[in-house]
Amino acid sequence: MDEKELKIRTKEFAHRCVKLALALPTSILGNHIKGQLIRSSTSVASNYRAVCIAHSKASFVSKLSIVIEEADESAFWLNFITDEQLMSKERILPLLKEAEELTSIFIASRKTARGFK
Repeated sequence: MDEKELKIRTKEFAHRCVKLALALPTSILGNHIKGQLIRSSTSVASNYRAVCIAHSKASFVSKLSIVIEEADESAFWLNFITDEQLMSKERILPLLKEAEELTSIFIASRKTARGFK
């Protein structure tokens, strides 16, 4: 998967998470998770764009680490939604799978950039 495809994929992930977050119940917990999921998922997309214009290998790895953390945090919030039974697992599962796949892709990229096998 190339840079252009990942830019599209991360942006689509953010859009899908925002739509799901906006459908959460209006409650103290729902509102909290809504904000957290919107922040973390949009951060995946915006920080990946920063990765693409990094000026050094160290900057690339550092920014990629942020993308990994935010994708993993998005997965956490998606799991939390199902744990709290705020939405059905069936509705969450496709986004959770995407969060986990993106996390794996970016971990592999970071390992490659660092020269690990």
